[in-house]
This record gives sequence, C-alpha cells and structure tokens, in this order.
Amino acid sequence: MKIKYLFAWGFILVGLCSANAQVLPLDPDVRTGKLPNGFTYYIRQNNEPKNRVVLYLANKVGSILETDEQQGLAHFMEHMSFNGTKNFPKNELVNYLQKTGVRFGADLNAYTGFDETVYQLPLPSDDPQVLRNGIQILRDWAAEATLETSEIDQERGVIIEEKRLGKGANQRIQEQILPVLLNNSRYAKRLPIGTDEVLLNFKPEAIRNYYRDWYRPNLQALIVVGDINVDEMEKVIRDKFSDLKNPADEKPRENYEVPLTGKNQFLVATDKEMTSTVAQLIIKHKAPELKTENDYRNLLIRSLFNQMLGNRYMELSRQANPPYVQGSAKIETLMGGLDSFSILVVAKPNELENGFKAVLREMCRVQQSGFSETELDRAKQGYLSSMEAAVKERDKTPSDAYVQEYLQHFLLETGAPGIDKEFELVSKIIPEITNEDINRICAEYISNINRDIIITAPEKDKSSLPDESTVLNWVNSVEKENFAAFKDDVSNLPLLASTPVPGKVVGKDVNSKLGITTLKLSNGAKVVLKKTDFRNNEILFKAYSEGGTSLYGDNDYETAHSAAGLIASGGLGNYNVTQLSKYLSGKQLSVAPFIGERTQGFYGSSSPKDLEMAFQLLYGYFTEPRKDAELVKGLLANAKNGLANREDDPSQVFNDTVSAVLNNYNIRRTGPSIEKVNQIDLDRALQIYKERFSNASNMIFTFVGSIDEAQIIPLLEKYIASLPSTGKVETARDLGIEIPKGKISKTVFKGKEQKSTVYLVYSGPFDYSHQNTLNMNALNESLQIRLNERLREEESGVYTPKIQIGVTKYPKSSFNLVISFGCAPENVDRLIVAAVEEIEKLRKLGPGQENVDKFKAEDSRMREMGLKTNGFWSGYLNEQMLSKEPLDQVFNYDAAMSKVTVRSIQELAAKYLTGENYIKLVLMPEK
Repeated sequence: MKIKYLFAWGFILVGLCSANAQVLPLDPDVRTGKLPNGFTYYIRQNNEPKNRVVLYLANKVGSILETDEQQGLAHFMEHMSFNGTKNFPKNELVNYLQKTGVRFGADLNAYTGFDETVYQLPLPSDDPQVLRNGIQILRDWAAEATLETSEIDQERGVIIEEKRLGKGANQRIQEQILPVLLNNSRYAKRLPIGTDEVLLNFKPEAIRNYYRDWYRPNLQALIVVGDINVDEMEKVIRDKFSDLKNPADEKPRENYEVPLTGKNQFLVATDKEMTSTVAQLIIKHKAPELKTENDYRNLLIRSLFNQMLGNRYMELSRQANPPYVQGSAKIETLMGGLDSFSILVVAKPNELENGFKAVLREMCRVQQSGFSETELDRAKQGYLSSMEAAVKERDKTPSDAYVQEYLQHFLLETGAPGIDKEFELVSKIIPEITNEDINRICAEYISNINRDIIITAPEKDKSSLPDESTVLNWVNSVEKENFAAFKDDVSNLPLLASTPVPGKVVGKDVNSKLGITTLKLSNGAKVVLKKTDFRNNEILFKAYSEGGTSLYGDNDYETAHSAAGLIASGGLGNYNVTQLSKYLSGKQLSVAPFIGERTQGFYGSSSPKDLEMAFQLLYGYFTEPRKDAELVKGLLANAKNGLANREDDPSQVFNDTVSAVLNNYNIRRTGPSIEKVNQIDLDRALQIYKERFSNASNMIFTFVGSIDEAQIIPLLEKYIASLPSTGKVETARDLGIEIPKGKISKTVFKGKEQKSTVYLVYSGPFDYSHQNTLNMNALNESLQIRLNERLREEESGVYTPKIQIGVTKYPKSSFNLVISFGCAPENVDRLIVAAVEEIEKLRKLGPGQENVDKFKAEDSRMREMGLKTNGFWSGYLNEQMLSKEPLDQVFNYDAAMSKVTVRSIQELAAKYLTGENYIKLVLMPEK
C-alpha cells in the first residue's frame, strides 16, 4: 500500500529537507486549532460545490499498531463504526444518511492504512439539522462506537468476503515480495486486511481494547471544508469535541519505519496464474520531509526528473520492435518512511534479458549525459502551464481537494501553503532549475546499495528465469557501456500541411431556456454551444455522426475497431506522434478521434487560451491523418505479447465467457486473442478511417464551458466549416447482437483460490421513455439497498453486491439488469436463491417506501450537483441528441420523479423481471 503526498492541485510532494530553509506557511485560508485534549481541527469556507460540505475524521492509527492478536482489527474497527454508535444504533447511521441523499460507499466511506484510519462524510450544508447530525456522527465515530458482540460476529463474514475479493495471483506474489521489499519490518507483518485466524476467532474485547487505546483526541483531527460559516463551525467543534478524553493509561504512539539495512536483495517469485514476467529494480532511500521552501524546490526538481525520464521510456516504446511490453523508471514514495528510485519492465515472453537491459540502458544514458536543454525547457514549460491553469481555477477548486491537502498536513506533517504561495514558489523556482540540479538528484537516487531486484513470473517459466548472479552480470555489462547522448526529435514545421479554407455560419438558433446556441455551418455541420461559469478555464467538446464499425463486415471488424487508435498513433499533419507530444507540451488541451459501433467522431477539452490549437488538432485528425507502419508494428506485437498467457488468469477467462454468452457468441463480443490481432491491417485501417471522416455534413459538434462566442465563431468557420462534406446521410446498421432469450446457466471452473464470482442477468425488450428509464433507475437503487441488507448484512455472505441496469433505445429498445457478487464457493447457491427471492419480492410487493425515498433523495442531490458541471451538460446534450430525445427533457425531472412510486416500480419489475430471460454465470475454483 502506498501513500502519496498530494497538494490540492495534484503535484506529488516529495523533496529534500534543509533545517535552515524557510518553513512553508500554512494556507492562510484555513482555520486550524487544537483543543486542550489534543484534538486538531481544520475549517475552510469554500463554495465549490455550493450548499455542500465535506467532513473527514482522521485518526493517526492503523494496522501498524495492532498486536499479534489484533491483526486486521484496525480495519474491522472501521467497519464497526458504521454498525452502531451511541446516537445511531446498529445500522441506523447508514439508514439515516441515505435518507438525506448520501450514498453509502460512493459518498459515505472510510479507509484503513498502515498508519491511519480516515472517515469521510459529504453532506448538504443548507439543512442545519442534517449538518448538526453529521457533526454528531463524527463525534460518535471518534469515541462512541458501541461494538456490540452480535454486530461484531455478524460483520466477520463481511470482512472475510472483502479479504476473499483480494485473493489471487497478485496477493500470493505480494506475500512473497513484501518481507524483502520492507526488510522484514513490522510493515510486512501488518497488512490492514489482517489474517483469517484472527478475523474469525478474536474475542470482542480485543477490538474494544484497540478502540479504547487508539481512538483518542490527541491522535485525531476533524477537517471541514465547504459552504459553511467558519466561526459557527469552530464553535460547534469546540462544543462537541472538547469533552473527549485521552485514556489514563495512554499507550505511546510509536512511529514505525522500514529500516535501511545497506544490503542488496534478490528474489524470484512465481505463480501459476501470473500472466507476464515482470522485473523491478528498487533502490530504497529514507523519505525526505516536505516542510521548507528548500524541500519544495527539491520536490520540483524530482518532478521534472520523473517527467523527462518518463518521456524517454515513452519514446523507446514507440519503436517498430520495442524491447519490452512496458518499461518505466521513476522516483516514488514507498512506505514506512522510505521512498525509492525504481525501474520496472514487463518483458516480452522469453525476452527478459533484452527488456531489462533496455530499461537499464536508458537509466545509464541519463547518468552519463543527463538531459538536453530542450527536454528540460519543455518539462519546465509544462509544469508552469499546469500551475497557471490551477491558479485560474482557484475559486472553483472542489472542497475534496482542500480536504486532501489538510489531511496530509495532519497525518504526515507535510507543508500545505495554499495555491497562491505555491504559485509564487513555482514561478520563482522553476526558471532557476538547471540540468546540474537534475544531475544531482539522479546521482543521489541511483546508487548500488539498499537495492532490491525482484522478478515475478508465471510458474511454468520458473526453470528459465535467471538467478542473482546472472542478473547482476546484466547490470554490470550495461553499466560498462558507452551511450550516445539522447537525440531530441523535434520539428519546427507548421502543424498542418495545408491551410483550411474557411466556411461560414449560415444559420443560428438561440434557446434561452436551455442556454444553448445552435449554429448551422456552410458545409452542413451543426454546432451546439453552451456557455457556463462552472469552471474558469475549461471547454469540453464532442463531435459525432452515425455509422461507426456497424457499417463494416465481421472480416473488417478488428481493423475498423482499432482504426482510430492506430491512425492517431501516427500523429497528424507534419508531425509524427513523438514530435506532436513535444509540440503540445505546456498546452492545456486534449483531442482524440474515435470510431465506435454506431458512431464516429472526436472528444476533447481545452482551455480558452489553447482553443485554436485544439481546433487545429481536430482539423488535422479529420483531414491530415498519418500512418506510422513501424510504430503500429510495435503496438500490435506488444498487444500479442500481452495476450500470451491470458488463459491463465481466472478473472479474464470468466469475463471473456460473460461477454461471449451475453452477446450470443458474436465474434465482435468474444474476448481478445492473438488471432484477432493478426487480422488487423494498417492500410485497411487508414482506408476505413478516411471513409469515416470524409463527411462533416452529418456531424454534430457540442462545446460546453467557458466559451466566448466572439472568439469561437471565427474558429468554427475556419476549422469546422472548412471540413470536407459529401451531403451523404448515413445511419448505423443493426447488427442483431442481443442478449439471448430463455434460461441459460454456465459455470466456469478456473483458479486455485476458494473464491467464486456470480452474474445473474435479466433482459428483454423495453418500452423506452424518460419515465420508464427513471423508474428503472429507482428499481436499480431500491434493489441495491435491499441486496446490501440481505446478502451483506443478513447473510454475511458478500462484501458488496453490485446491481447495474442498462437501457438502450437503439438499435432496438431493450434493457438488462445484472446482479454480480463475489463469495465463497460453498455459498454460491444459497446467495443466488436469496438474490432471486428479493427480485420476486420486488415483483410482487414493490420496494419499501423508505427505499424509494432514499433513491429520490440521492438522485435529487446528484442531479443538483451535476447541473453545475460541464461534464453533466456535455454528456446530457450528446446523449439526448444521439437518442433523438428532446433537449428540454431536463426540465421535466421533478414532474417525472413525482410519478416514481412503490407501485410504479413494482409494476415495472412485474413486467420486466419475469425470469423468462434469465442467465446465471458462475466462476468456481478448479476441481
């Protein structure tokens, strides 16, 4: 488990500490304090989103503090906090919050790490009673969990099932690796999930002792960020938390670390279900602090180093015959007070030496000759651009981002200076950083002590894997090589080979109620603009027209399906993809073509400043695509290498079976294979790509965000109205791929772990309408709540059942409802019976009124927040136009929701969940 130090704006905070450097100040916009009992609080007013507040209770306690008899109880305690507190007995806490629109798991959640346990609670802040109760919940979590014996015993099964979900090849490999990686420290023996023996057999007093010992105010902090009054919130916190008491016989909170031994270690770990051979070289170091401006400077140097080194490996992967499936190297945080410089290679089958040496060579090239000035300038430009973009959004920064910053300040004592101070430091420091600074970091982190070499591989390849002396010989031979300096492949040509001939806007319609403007262009293209103020520096766009891969036969499907990605990988206009990525360095934009089953088009985003560049890319992908045969050869080779051992992974085999059965074994829906990759032809891909993007007259473009109409219309005329058009109208073809009718049951026997996966699928035709869709959503949530209660709480048989309902209008109106869960093999039949019983209850009686009310509260809150995001409006407008539904449907929400009742859901369930079309798919361990 890794913990990264993050500021609100996404930069990894790691660096070297200098005791004499100026200490980073705490963000002046957060109010912090400490009560006499040691309880810490952070409070910040923030209106993004409005009428919402995010509350976190952080505890500096985790699995590292467990005794041998308590292994797993820190995480168990986290679960028990939701299973009964003084003021919210048993499951009333979750029940109450769901009624306020807070979703369990998605909103209300918690996590347990080695050194911390953190609870999160987002709430509406415009309801004083809900906010008061929310503070009471946090107070109860801090000191008032009831820990009833019956609830503890009931939760054992849930925890065991959560643990079961993580079992498999990766978990078994991890058990072999961690003692080496963590130098046999306490961290290697205190995984938060714990041991089966303890979880099934511990006495209730053991977890009560853990709670009494460690959940105490001098190890706790409350973080509150949102649309609240800071003075009032501070008074509430002081009133509610001042009476918390530390235990009289307080145990010292020891800070554990992973010791550095000065030794080098080597390990080979294999497993029958591993699908690839991976080699890692990890050089461990004591993690630096982040408290001073000098620490921050070193953070920036490390970030630039990682960025430039990552770009080197990216270029290496674009060869016609790349030396590995995946390769990388970077400085990163480890755990237990350590960070590391680590290199990783996912090798081609039987080519570990070649791949490992290739990754080492690039590391040694940097050691010998460093980075070029152009590489450094681009990295600096990109970092500055990202920070400038963050500053422009400072008043739209979501509360969650601030919470994470203050959380790390409390847990790890990292600096949290705030965006303005950060921008000041970045603006000052970045221009001063030189390649000498980068070389210093490189020399410090790439050393020959505290180095682990770890190889993981399929068990069947065990006999061919190298021993330690062989790998050390590889390392020594590469280190003795002389490397030519890296050649930076850049271009100074114009991006586009030809200049667009502008068209015109020939029609305009304004819908003031929706706040959209629809433009008709001279080439027939249609543009929908929606200006918003949700973000200061964001424009989202999408373009689509009908057709897609549906217009091509099965013999062309693999090529058509891959065409957009393969052609985009060649670059556009005068630039190959490597030159293009460098040309775009520092730009806040993204543009990508796509060819789906029923549509083709583009999606992307841009800042207003870079909007013209985004238009140029869109125009270039449409009219000046390139093919790079050498690069594609490498991509396809790696795709085949990645599939070599796919049949050894139980989850992949089962997922392929699920897809095949649910799509009637149509060749377009069966799993990937080397044979399918061999069908892909680059020349045919380019031909299909050009066919799909030869006609803009049938294409609709949507732009949502911080749009300036005076700026965007000339760009539309120059780059969109100039696109070629034929006037031809195409429609997607119905491929006849449907979930098969009738009752089907199939069991896959794969895997050595005692774990199973279950899929139960109901499907059939559907009377598509806005009202029916909303009722289906209500049915989904009502069933989700009930199956959580039945399968998790009552049966103690699963961790989290999942219910997904899909409805489609085209090519045929249909629905599917999928219930899925993992469980013990011996419980499969019992839990399937329980799930089907709940379906039958829903059909005959409908959901409980309480569950319908919970759905309405949750959906209303989600919709209220969604309406204030560009992502919602971009998705909504495109979805409505694709499904040929009215754009003003969004205003009918309240009227439609008022018609969602227990009866309407029951009638829907009775009509569609008959069981006539019912598929049962089960993964069981090998016999």
